[in-house]
Amino acid sequence: MLEGAWNTMALFTTAEVCDANPQLIVSGELRALQPIFQIYGRRQVFSGPIVTLKVFEDNVLVREFLEEKGNGRVLVVDGGGSLKCAILGGNPVVQAQNNGWAGIVVNGCVRDVDEINGCDIGVRALASHPMKANKKGIGEKHVPITIGGTRISDGEWLYADTDGVLVSRTELSV
Repeated sequence: MLEGAWNTMALFTTAEVCDANPQLIVSGELRALQPIFQIYGRRQVFSGPIVTLKVFEDNVLVREFLEEKGNGRVLVVDGGGSLKCAILGGNPVVQAQNNGWAGIVVNGCVRDVDEINGCDIGVRALASHPMKANKKGIGEKHVPITIGGTRISDGEWLYADTDGVLVSRTELSV
């Protein structure tokens, strides 16, 4: 499947990918994240190569990544599952949209939901929270992370739609 085609129109769904590829699921090459995420942003279907980030209640590195050109990538942030503050807000999401990121998946909270929902980008997060994050700049870039029961590595591919989120070691093809 072509990444651009997945973003503009769903040629097939994540459910169909799972049904058609039991051997990839058994081998662990294709994994489904647990259904723990809320859907935000106007782009409900998105995909792209993964960039990983691990932080805890701190959004400095999240903002730094989203200031870069996205080139159709998906930022996957392990925020430790914290529900105490938002590590992603409206301004960085607008910047991500303008910089060409396909999506953002956050194992943590977002805020400025109305602003995020107005953006043409896909966002998944555990919940919304009105409190802002710390600004210490502590975290790890491009490291393996575990979110939703799934180990995710930098450079793998993420596919998201309204049925769920899949991670694949390689770009999927029809």
